[in-house]
Amino acid sequence: MTTDSQLTRLGLFDARVPRYTSYPTAPHFSQDVQAPDFLQWVQAIPKGDQISLYLHVPFCRRLCWFCACRTQGTSTDAPVAAYVETLKAELDLLGAHLPEGVRLSRLHWGGGTPTLLSPELIRDLAGKVREVVDFGPGAEFSVEIDPNEVDDARLDALAEAGMNRASIGIQDFDPEIQETIGRDQSYEITQGVVAALRKRGIRSLNADILYGLPHQTTQRLASTVQKLLSLGPDRVALYGYAHVPWMARRQQMIPSESLPTPEERLKLYDTARRLFVWDGYEEIGIDHFARPDDGLAVALKAGELRRNFQGYTDDTAPVLVGLGASSISYFPQGYAQNVSATSAYTKAVREGSFATHRGHVFRGEDLLRRRMIEALMCDFRVDFAELAEGFGLGRARFDELCGPAAERFEGFVRLDAEGFAILPEGKPLTRMIAAMFDEYGMSKAGHSSAV
Repeated sequence: MTTDSQLTRLGLFDARVPRYTSYPTAPHFSQDVQAPDFLQWVQAIPKGDQISLYLHVPFCRRLCWFCACRTQGTSTDAPVAAYVETLKAELDLLGAHLPEGVRLSRLHWGGGTPTLLSPELIRDLAGKVREVVDFGPGAEFSVEIDPNEVDDARLDALAEAGMNRASIGIQDFDPEIQETIGRDQSYEITQGVVAALRKRGIRSLNADILYGLPHQTTQRLASTVQKLLSLGPDRVALYGYAHVPWMARRQQMIPSESLPTPEERLKLYDTARRLFVWDGYEEIGIDHFARPDDGLAVALKAGELRRNFQGYTDDTAPVLVGLGASSISYFPQGYAQNVSATSAYTKAVREGSFATHRGHVFRGEDLLRRRMIEALMCDFRVDFAELAEGFGLGRARFDELCGPAAERFEGFVRLDAEGFAILPEGKPLTRMIAAMFDEYGMSKAGHSSAV
């Protein structure tokens, strides 16, 4: 039996499973977690600890049809400026309750389009962040940049504010594909922004591209990858396009009949993967690639690679605070998510309250299973010794947890005295295997294709 036929037998090409950027995943959050819980968890951060901070800017000048993020279009700067004032107020609320000496290990601005902010707003918001919680040693400040929505003045403002990592969304350079997904972004424009970033001393550059887009072929994707490689990114995220029009209505603009089949998606991924590896990039988890000296590659070798809502990370801070509409925070106690509607978010903050409206409190085996799923997604293995030491897990319970996956995916995984591992030929099944350790139910319609 060929590998493809085995993958078909195991259901890879039909499965819809979570991406596991959290566990439990966001669909299982409930309204049991509210603003008082968020406040209590913030106050419980140990003095002098480092935290990560994520600021969400949910505005775009144009709405790309492929995108499933929580964003809204705006043709003027007025709602953006008003939103920044609310973000600053939320930062003040956070600062009033943060324990003494807390510092930032990571600051990330995402969206949406953070580069929609004017230079003045960029300086204003960055200044407020530093006023509330300053950078710790070796801190990283990253910003998601839309090459179509940035100029020298905004890049200058970001560099002056301390940005040292930039993340550029590319998706695909093919003109027909760009037209179909509503994302017009030429190679020349992107190349110009990359050059401008490097000129300003930005030491690290991330790039995102997608496989599984409409009209995408292996030849077209290979051309996009080769153009991307000419830009010299330090880190690349190769995400599978998630076609979920029942969740993101704008995706209804994309003709489903033009999408590649699951089997074709796997070939697209492997085409891009081979090109990155041939060019000297290290494989990071299921969908990232990094230069050997990049932080992700270093963390992988050190066994410190982690996974959060932005994907793979080398950040080991125990707390991630998300501010802005729909942002999600992670604490040792659980997850807390802000209300998604900007109007409701603004109302809560302007009334002097945090905007938390849902989340999850860790219970039972949540933290154990979270670590097992994260280890599989990052390292393709779960070490029994680590779990025995960190969670007091006995061998019998470990075998009980791993047994069903070992039986179902026999030949693609290994269960032995050292632990449970996904074999190289089983890597395409990683998300399906991880789902075997998920004790929460999942709706097939609620997640993206497993490949």
